[in-house]
Amino acid sequence: MDEIYKTVKSSQTMLTELMIPSYSNFGGKVHGGVILGLMDKVAYACAAKHAGNYCVTVSIDTVNFLAPVEVGELVSLLASVNYVGNSSMVIGIRVQSENIKTQQIKHTNSSYFTMVAMGEDLLPVKVPALILQTQTEIKRFYEAYHRKELTRYYNDEQSRMKNKSEIEEAMRLISNERCRIEL
Repeated sequence: MDEIYKTVKSSQTMLTELMIPSYSNFGGKVHGGVILGLMDKVAYACAAKHAGNYCVTVSIDTVNFLAPVEVGELVSLLASVNYVGNSSMVIGIRVQSENIKTQQIKHTNSSYFTMVAMGEDLLPVKVPALILQTQTEIKRFYEAYHRKELTRYYNDEQSRMKNKSEIEEAMRLISNERCRIEL
């Protein structure tokens, strides 16, 4: 069977929502959890459009909160497929808020969600490959590939650190940090 390819543009998704008072925290800003929920929603929509299947979130790679979101602002979440594996996709998300009165737009959040496409039997299914049409798409694909390799390295290091000699080395390295070891 021939490989199926889709363009990045074919699944790009934008979600816009007005931030209402019930979304605010005690500081009067929009809860980070509200933003995270919207990010998950737009990641799902983008991944499902690309895969043509139900998708699940399997990981979130660092959510950077760059600026607060105010009640009354319009929040727009822009999502695109940056990378595909066999059944997984990395969805890049940019969040920006707009003050309706001043029309000032600020970049508030960025993140990468890894989504996996699921078949009717709820097992992972193959997703279409990507057609990269711009230098930006190539850069994003490569950056996602690189983050995947760094994650693999980090996970390997975490496993390696579980042996006793590594714990002793860790204790030595953190001895000058703000902690007290009481074994």
